[in-house]
Amino acid sequence: MAIEKIGIIGAGKMGNGIAITAALAGYNVLLKDQTIEILEKSMAAIKTQLAKMVSKNKITNDESNTALKAINVTSSYDGFEELDFVIEAAVENLEIKASIFGELDKICKNGAIFVSNTSTYSITSIAAATNHPEQVAGMHFFLPPSKLIEITRGYYTSDNTVSAVAEVGEKMGKTIIEVKKDSPGFIANRVYTPLFLEAFKVYEEGLASMEEIDKAMTSTYLPVGPFALADIIGLDVILSGLEYYEKEIGAQWKAPRCLKELVRAGRLGKKTGKGWYDYK
Repeated sequence: MAIEKIGIIGAGKMGNGIAITAALAGYNVLLKDQTIEILEKSMAAIKTQLAKMVSKNKITNDESNTALKAINVTSSYDGFEELDFVIEAAVENLEIKASIFGELDKICKNGAIFVSNTSTYSITSIAAATNHPEQVAGMHFFLPPSKLIEITRGYYTSDNTVSAVAEVGEKMGKTIIEVKKDSPGFIANRVYTPLFLEAFKVYEEGLASMEEIDKAMTSTYLPVGPFALADIIGLDVILSGLEYYEKEIGAQWKAPRCLKELVRAGRLGKKTGKGWYDYK
């Protein structure tokens, strides 16, 4: 089946970035979120991002206009019956994701492929909410403007589905890594999360301030320090991931108290204006 129409569920920062990438790649995009107000803010953000890309000569003004025309929005599932491919980029919560996939299974046409942008949760568990788990895969986009996509197989994911997801990713200009087994955190997050965990523990033990830890890591290995990056990702997202890893893999992934306290206080990172750091 030729893939021409792509649905995206979730009009947050990640969903917006995926919508732009898909539209620039030539796909017709239907972007869904819960309310028209959210979608209006989303389209304003998309227009601003495309304008920045034009100003930096990454795309032409014509390409920007064409991409904008290719993106439509909806607060319902109207139009999803026509889609060939759906990317779920909703909140990082396993129950919510499974519920969305159950709805998609009822609405979308036979043969439509469903993928989740989850960075953490089991694709097998998400696919179990559908009657066609062979047509479900993980398609993890990293924070824009990353060039990488992780494609993850669930237990029943077919080779044809993996090939179709890879083809979409390649058309979007992404580098593809296939995760051979369904495991919490997949590859990049599984390897990188222990860095967050140790940074938080070093801070909690009083070895250094978070500013000093970030400075140490950016002076040696990383373009962004672990505390600054955690604020970009979202502390609630990191905490949820650690709790899932602890449950699925072992106690060594237990989240430190300092992270839990920030999340309880509503300091979730840049999206709330306060996380490890304060933002104006």
